[in-house]
Amino acid sequence: MTRSRLLFLLALVLTAVGLVGHAQAPAAPAMPKLEFEKFTLPNGLQVILHVDRKLPIVHVNEWFHVGSKNEKPGRTGFAHLFEHMMFQGSTNAKEDYFVYVEKAGANIREGGVNGTTSQDRTNYFATVPSGNLENLLWVESDRIATLADATDQKKLDNQRDVVKNERRQSLENQPYGRAFVLLFDSVFPAGHPYHWPVIGSQEDLTAARGLEHAQSLSGKGGCDSSSRTHSSSRATSSATISAGNSE
Repeated sequence: MTRSRLLFLLALVLTAVGLVGHAQAPAAPAMPKLEFEKFTLPNGLQVILHVDRKLPIVHVNEWFHVGSKNEKPGRTGFAHLFEHMMFQGSTNAKEDYFVYVEKAGANIREGGVNGTTSQDRTNYFATVPSGNLENLLWVESDRIATLADATDQKKLDNQRDVVKNERRQSLENQPYGRAFVLLFDSVFPAGHPYHWPVIGSQEDLTAARGLEHAQSLSGKGGCDSSSRTHSSSRATSSATISAGNSE
């Protein structure tokens, strides 16, 4: 067999394989389309509403566009501390927040209610039967509106100690727990808003100057005066409503 004939046959084989492979390649799945409504309330709260009627439940997830990046050196950990304070009761719902949402049908043990803080945002979420949506929104609105008024020294001291112990458990007393702290410390220079850990330092948490100081920061997050942590103008609330056949 001549070389030219061999190359010709090889080209035919490769072409056939390519055609077969192309014919058998599955079609790319279509991008799923998620229907939702988005609007802004008069108080500045952005609302994203998605309706899914598979189950009679509703999920509410509130995002505040502020996190540890909005803090100042010497006041680190305050965004996360105020996340904790938001669960300590409000002016018209004086008991622990979990008491109200559990009565509304939330599954506390399976993570149906919680809050998280990152460098860029703080969020709170809860899942309850859809018939209790109005009740859930009332509790949410009350704790947003009255955080500063409902904060007292006992609650502040309690949650500050909780956060300090959380840092010990997750960072200081955990093998390799400080790995990400050292990484961010090395990657982002001093003064950069990602330089310090979200949970803050023990020294900064200890140095908080009591109730009056905390109440003033509940509107500022330990940040500059334009960065109000839990104001409606900095919040986005998403609600996934799965209401079955009800409206």
